[in-house]
Amino acid sequence: MGGVGVGDVRRNNATLICAPVMGESIEETIDQIEKAREEGADLVEIRLDYLKKGFDVERDLEGLIRKSSLPTLITFRPTWEGGRYAGDENKRLSTLRRAIDLGANYVDVELKVADEFLKSIDGNKPEKVKVIVSSHNYEKTPSAEELGDLVVRIQATGADIVKIATTALDITDSARILQVLAHCQVPIIGIAMGEKGLMTRVLSAKFGGFLTFGAIQAGVVSAPGQPTVKDLLELYNFRQIGPDTKVHGVIGNPIGHSKSPHLYNAAFKSVGFNGIYLPLLVDNVANFLKTFSSPDFVGYSYTIPHKVAGLECCDEVDPIAKAIGAISCMVKRPSDGKLIGYNVDYLGAIAAIEEGLRDNFAGMNGFNPTSGSPLAGKLFVVIGAGGAGKALAFGGNAKGARVVVANRTLEKAKELASKVGGEALSLEALLDFHPEDGMILVNTTSIGMKPAIDQTPVPKAALKRYSLVFDAIYTPKLTRLLREAEELGAAIVYGTEMFINQAFVQFEKFTGLPAPKEFIREVLARNT
Repeated sequence: MGGVGVGDVRRNNATLICAPVMGESIEETIDQIEKAREEGADLVEIRLDYLKKGFDVERDLEGLIRKSSLPTLITFRPTWEGGRYAGDENKRLSTLRRAIDLGANYVDVELKVADEFLKSIDGNKPEKVKVIVSSHNYEKTPSAEELGDLVVRIQATGADIVKIATTALDITDSARILQVLAHCQVPIIGIAMGEKGLMTRVLSAKFGGFLTFGAIQAGVVSAPGQPTVKDLLELYNFRQIGPDTKVHGVIGNPIGHSKSPHLYNAAFKSVGFNGIYLPLLVDNVANFLKTFSSPDFVGYSYTIPHKVAGLECCDEVDPIAKAIGAISCMVKRPSDGKLIGYNVDYLGAIAAIEEGLRDNFAGMNGFNPTSGSPLAGKLFVVIGAGGAGKALAFGGNAKGARVVVANRTLEKAKELASKVGGEALSLEALLDFHPEDGMILVNTTSIGMKPAIDQTPVPKAALKRYSLVFDAIYTPKLTRLLREAEELGAAIVYGTEMFINQAFVQFEKFTGLPAPKEFIREVLARNT
């Protein structure tokens, strides 16, 4: 699809960004309109129901419309449709008619009164003024059939533009809204409100929505789940989304804290890859995957608590991910649509440790960085037998290392060690464990993590036998374990390197392109 030129920006979609303006005075409203223009909005929705007493239709409305530096959508929402206006209904509708006379670009009128309103103007409106007829459901998202009927009812009023806003109780509710956007033959605004409906606000650009709403500042929203104009433009690259854009995301619960969208959207844009990456607040993984089975929904990162459920939904699983019992990345294979699962946590950590060995020991004691993995034959001591310990133990074993598992509970250490043909120790036994020099130590426990930064899983004296120490913790970056290992002359590898390396791996699995490594490092440095 060719870009739509607007100003100096090339767009891959015609979906507008509308910033709601909720000033309580005329001055505040005009000030917010200017802010919306500076942020990059295409139009503003002036919410007359937010204006306090003292607003005079004859005196103030014309000034607002004429002084606006952006096209205007006038909304005067009554309390019975989720707004703030509780006054006389005739006066409210009369104000909306006056907005049409004064040349507002759009006027929003609720479905309940749309027939009466449109009859009252009786075709007596300028061609350039468009009437949006809206329906808001603050309780749920109706069935696909009910939504279809609702579109027909709104169209029958003579609306120029249909608007349907529902509430997403589950992320799968969003699919029904996107379906309505894709199949509607008239201009339509379709939104599922709330965090579980965020994708409808961003993907409206892919599915042909007339506009989406973006807040002027974070937290000041006219409806739940509204992103900011800035996030739409800069985080989600809204102007570049088109009908062929491939959808990716991070599946978790909670998910609002995730930095992954900042990383992958920027990286996709940097190499010109036509993809979007969203935070996906998912309750049930199987339902999500079944609902969003379209070929354009192609790749996911998995985080807590869905790594095991993700594995259970795969058609094929990488053998090490299967052995670990959890995935952290899923890709839809283009040739047959099969879902393939990987555990990139271990790939990221192992790659970071191998890099540390190559960087620090190349050319020493016959070390040859080109002959296979530098881990081959090394004694590889893993502290912890949980999810991360499992990932590192299997990963080390796959690279030819001799694995030792140390854990507070010896039984758990034995269980994991038996799966990788390794040895098991209690954490206490690690103090006197030094069968050879040049060992590698890997901490996968939370000992030493913020706020308990003065703790360490291994006393300093026990570290002198290790040539390299890795800590999976990345808050703080330099843990006590790493600091003391460095003081004794060991090479150290930060937990952040594991995160960065797994990002490289995921990027390549999502795009089929080489990861822009320096760029990804810069983005992570800015966002952590």
